[in-house]
Amino acid sequence: MPSKVDCSTLNLQDALDLAILIEKESEERYMWFADIIGSSYEGDAADFFTMMAEYERIHGDELTERRSALFGDAPTRVNANMIDDIEAPSLDKPRANMSPRDAYDVAMESEIKAYNFFNDALAGIQDESVRKLFEGLRDEELEHQELLEKQKLKNPELNESDDALDDIDTPCL
Repeated sequence: MPSKVDCSTLNLQDALDLAILIEKESEERYMWFADIIGSSYEGDAADFFTMMAEYERIHGDELTERRSALFGDAPTRVNANMIDDIEAPSLDKPRANMSPRDAYDVAMESEIKAYNFFNDALAGIQDESVRKLFEGLRDEELEHQELLEKQKLKNPELNESDDALDDIDTPCL
């Protein structure tokens, strides 16, 4: 169950707060993955997760600025206990010696999961301003998927099978 929140009851402030929580969870999860895996060489899986964390941080900052401009310091009604892996990669995804290709696959899976959440939530949303926000967030998840595809084209190691990467000599730390 990805969410314990009834999207049909959200007002715009709640929807922004929920979206901020989702982005923060994703940022933290990607950074945790990078820490767990550790960096072995430039462009490895840890670097990839760090890059994804930065994307999530930027998106969260944009949502926070919008929320602040509209609602100032108004208290939130949603909290982190109401979400569970809506966008964030599952906790069981990182592993030692994870390849950049696997990191890319985890990130893409998360962006697709987020798209599906926002798209599915639209069916029950009554408030037009919340609907527009969620449509925009859904569309941004598609943009994130496109960014990942561009990253894959720029980085040939993301196209290599994990077996091929096992043959690459990496410096020991």
